[in-house]
Amino acid sequence: MEDIGDYLDFEFEEPSKVPAAITKKKKKVIGLDDLVADYYQEKSKVIERESKRAKSEKQICDSDDDLDEEDARQVKEFEDHVDEFQKDMGQISNDDDTHFWGFQVFGNQEVLSPVRFAEIDSCELLQSFQNHKLNSMVELEMEKGETFLEGLLTNGWLLKLVFISGQLEDSIATWTFNLMLYSSKDVLRRSACDLWCSILLHKNKPDHSSIKLVRVPSHSELKKALEVYGFQLDSSSKSSSDVEMVPADSDCPGPPQNIQYWIKYVRVCFQVRNTWQILSSSEAEDLTYIIITMCLDRVMLGLSVVLHECLVAAISYFKDDEWQASCHQIAKCLALRLPTDVNCLRIVDSISAIDGRSKHLRSAVAFQFLVKCFDAKVLDAEEILRLLISINVRDNKCNLFKMYIGLSLAENWLLFDPLLNDKPILREMWGLCLRNCSCQITSTDLRPFASKVRCKATYLLQGTSSR
Repeated sequence: MEDIGDYLDFEFEEPSKVPAAITKKKKKVIGLDDLVADYYQEKSKVIERESKRAKSEKQICDSDDDLDEEDARQVKEFEDHVDEFQKDMGQISNDDDTHFWGFQVFGNQEVLSPVRFAEIDSCELLQSFQNHKLNSMVELEMEKGETFLEGLLTNGWLLKLVFISGQLEDSIATWTFNLMLYSSKDVLRRSACDLWCSILLHKNKPDHSSIKLVRVPSHSELKKALEVYGFQLDSSSKSSSDVEMVPADSDCPGPPQNIQYWIKYVRVCFQVRNTWQILSSSEAEDLTYIIITMCLDRVMLGLSVVLHECLVAAISYFKDDEWQASCHQIAKCLALRLPTDVNCLRIVDSISAIDGRSKHLRSAVAFQFLVKCFDAKVLDAEEILRLLISINVRDNKCNLFKMYIGLSLAENWLLFDPLLNDKPILREMWGLCLRNCSCQITSTDLRPFASKVRCKATYLLQGTSSR
């Protein structure tokens, strides 16, 4: 039996864990003075922060003001440079752009009178046709003879009747020729031109009998037509600067539509020298000059192909023993009557260098204009090249536009003249002239035509050095 005392022995028991008493913290009582002190303390901090921020912003503003003033000064300098550059470039552009080719070859034209066939009663072709059995089918009345003839012309029967009869009588020849030059109806002038060209070229075709022409229109009749069209034969008094550039659709003076048939007829006259003696050498020279000058009038741009074909025929017209003198005469006449500006370059370019004769004419025309350009009595090729070399292109008073014209003319003169191949000294002098223009004119030279002269000389110099 267990001893009960064991259960009552408190000395040997673990003491019980009693939580310690919680001590309550006394709350501090905040008074009004404390609140006031805290308010002023916070306010002073805010004021200090605002002061620091204002000071920082002032420093930034001062720095920005300095930068703005510097930027403004640089911008002002840049704008001044731009204005000066634009002024210089504008002057160059104006000087270059004002030099347009264009020459008013045709002025105000005369009123074209209606073309009448006045010799109805005496027309052998109508008389023979009236007595023919075919007349019973068409019942031709003499008072309607002109209208009937116009129908025969436009449908091609008049040409067939001429071939059948073997002749073109004077009355019909005059009537059809005047229709070609002065009729206001395109179908009539075109048909009349086709009739004349077919008759003149007919003799060149094989197995065809010749047609007898009672009369062939003369050179004076062709010139008379040009006067009616307003062609200005004395053109030396006007230059391209006097010509008003107008839109293509405006009502500007110029030749009538008949001019294209005039050109086609003249081309055939050049082609049939071996069969028909229509023009003399001097008359052919005059018409060649006229054809070339027509290339200057901008109203003739639509007929460029027709003019080119006519010029090719004109150059082929002359015999070998006539060509040298005629070529010189044509070139001299062109240089005498036309100004030495961009129009003379247009004249040279209009002569296509497609064969020996055309190259010769192009070179001769360029040389005659070159002599006139420098207004000097040039005796030989070396002298004209010395004149070009002697020009000081560095001089601000140097007329670079004149120099540009001179280089272009000299290029065509020497390029198409076989004389250059026979004389190496001319090639050396030409190279020296090009080097002067290429090296003595800087790329920053803003004078009018300075860049054009320099670029052209550099380009030509490369071609001469490769030979």
